[in-house]
Amino acid sequence: MDINQSIKDILELESRAILNIPVNDAYEKAIDLIVEHVHRRGGKLVTSGMGKAGQIAQNISTTFSSTGTPAVNLHPGEAQHGDLGVLQPNDVLLLISNSGKTSEIVELVDLAHGLYPQLPLIVITGNNSSPLSRVADVCLWTGGAPEVCPLGLTPTTSTTVMTVIGDILVVNTMKAIGFTREQYARRHHGGYLGSAARGDKV
Repeated sequence: MDINQSIKDILELESRAILNIPVNDAYEKAIDLIVEHVHRRGGKLVTSGMGKAGQIAQNISTTFSSTGTPAVNLHPGEAQHGDLGVLQPNDVLLLISNSGKTSEIVELVDLAHGLYPQLPLIVITGNNSSPLSRVADVCLWTGGAPEVCPLGLTPTTSTTVMTVIGDILVVNTMKAIGFTREQYARRHHGGYLGSAARGDKV
């Protein structure tokens, strides 16, 4: 195996997948929902996913929280054992599933709407004709690029594009709410980033 060629191939395929993420009005609708429900109505963003997608959901929620948009991550399994109680009427859900068929996430939608039927739903998925995409208020399609895993199974390319879509939502929400360096510093006291945000000499 030529490891250097393999590396180049992976970089090319994943870069192409990012560049092929469909850009459309769905992003503006998603950002408008987040701003309306979190910043005008006083709710929060609730992210969820299962497995590797759940780890991406966790990352997105913490990044939103550190940039001025309160967010929490809800594990779909724990939601069935009481953690669903974290939901409030003005929240907005951001659910991630590459297949759009993940049973735990489909069940979470039913449970959440059983509690608060009006909760809006943003879905990030690689399958824009899936059960989740059909019930979503906003569907953000990844483009459905194949995984670079040689088996075509391990979440690799899919988690890369999911992460980038999360970054798109975070950055544009920051712009929409006028989030400042000073506000960032108040939320991120420790470490290099806290010092840099405050303008300390580092």
